[in-house]
Amino acid sequence: MPGRSMEPAVWPPCDFHLADWSMSMEPTGGAWVPDEFASSTEMLGTCFQTYVPSSSSGGQLQQAQYAAATPNLPFQEEEEAQNKTGIEIHDPDPIQVFEEAAHQFAVDVGSFDMKMHRYPAIIKRLGSWYTTPQRVSIGPYYYMQDDLRPTEKMKHVAAYHCIMSSRLSVQELYSAVVSVANETRRLYDDDKMANMGDDDFLPMMFYDACFLVQYMLSYTRSDMDPVLCDYFHSNESDISHDIMLLENQIPWRVVKTLLSFIGVPLAEFLTSFKRSLRNYRVPERYLVDLDDSYTPPHFLGLVRFYFVGKSEAKRTGPTQTQSILASARAMELAEIGIRLTAKDETELTHIRLKKKGCLFAELSLAPLSLDSAHACYLVNMAALELCTYLAGWVEDEDSAVCSYLLLLGMFVDRVEDVDKLRTQRVLQGGGGLTNTDMLAFFANFHDLPEGRYYVHTMRAIQGYMDTRWKRTRSHAFLYNNWRIIAGVFSAIGALVGIVGTLMSLKKP
Repeated sequence: MPGRSMEPAVWPPCDFHLADWSMSMEPTGGAWVPDEFASSTEMLGTCFQTYVPSSSSGGQLQQAQYAAATPNLPFQEEEEAQNKTGIEIHDPDPIQVFEEAAHQFAVDVGSFDMKMHRYPAIIKRLGSWYTTPQRVSIGPYYYMQDDLRPTEKMKHVAAYHCIMSSRLSVQELYSAVVSVANETRRLYDDDKMANMGDDDFLPMMFYDACFLVQYMLSYTRSDMDPVLCDYFHSNESDISHDIMLLENQIPWRVVKTLLSFIGVPLAEFLTSFKRSLRNYRVPERYLVDLDDSYTPPHFLGLVRFYFVGKSEAKRTGPTQTQSILASARAMELAEIGIRLTAKDETELTHIRLKKKGCLFAELSLAPLSLDSAHACYLVNMAALELCTYLAGWVEDEDSAVCSYLLLLGMFVDRVEDVDKLRTQRVLQGGGGLTNTDMLAFFANFHDLPEGRYYVHTMRAIQGYMDTRWKRTRSHAFLYNNWRIIAGVFSAIGALVGIVGTLMSLKKP
């Protein structure tokens, strides 16, 4: 491009420094040495962090910490402790500590939706497949773990192709990305970031953003570098698994900054990726309609938003007098005349209960092709919802995945329920998962919070039973005794046939 300096065509990503680059931003750690690896640290905490109020005076913070560690010392012991430590002890102003804690909490809540959350306990107990990357680390939580280091070389290759595609110099593209990345440290867990300096953090964000952009391009373009494209395709299952993990993310604003220099047809990518999540064919004419009003926190949040879809109608929360059904097994629903069916639409938000005739109703919802990979995607989408929606009533879509998993967990309480959903095409495929495997998977979600879609669906079933109780009882009688009834009618038919034959014999 005119007016821009061009770098040489060959960029050796593992043998250079950025110490001499002229940055438009304030320096935050000059040297960038990709081959110098920082040791990984133990990852602690959940999506709800414990905040330690920062003090305007480092000495005052030390005093508060010391006072907390040595409570209610007698005067002599306190003086002795002072002589041993060399720290002059003063009573901190209690109200200032509380004010700082309240202020920090308000700041954190203001950016809560954008935070890089940690797994809540209900998700961590599912096991490492749902929470631990297999091949690539994205972001600081799994940075430079031994088993993930080989992929770092491919990040360098991805960065090279991003620079070539952007037609910017290395300095220009790197400066543009890390100027945004530098503002995102606060979105990560404080304990983890305390052990990571800018010399590691900023190059990591640049490399990871380049890797994600090239991954997205591999879904949409055939003019990529063949070697890099082959790498993504041959490792598709592992990479897709890893970049959908809640703790393996970087802020989307960093990726978006890189996308502003590199053309990626985002709607086309999301459509293709959504097809792979569903694992069945979506009509080719279907294309994701991008919503400019939505700002995702990261890649997982972006995919979850378009995977869930938009609600067709806004609903109010239930009143205190409205009850919901406590349980609804698939076999029990079939008994009262409610048939579970798979909708043609793929959005999780499209759940409907419609009456079909005088004795029947149809509860339609998005079908699920469940294998180990899709199970992992759903679990991490649910984890994001658990971390980002607070107590109380929220938008329907904000708890759609949790509601979907909770509903299916309610429908399949026994193996025969799973078989029923397979017969009705609500559960499709299986990817090697038996009915018992699926039952065990859905049993993990009985403790999920009751999201709005779950509540609305269970209320609809309860309302159907209350308003048509005579018909549901009649259907239950027919459903449970149809073999006997069929036998009786068969016997009556045979008897009528015999009588008819005898009557015909008596005729002259």
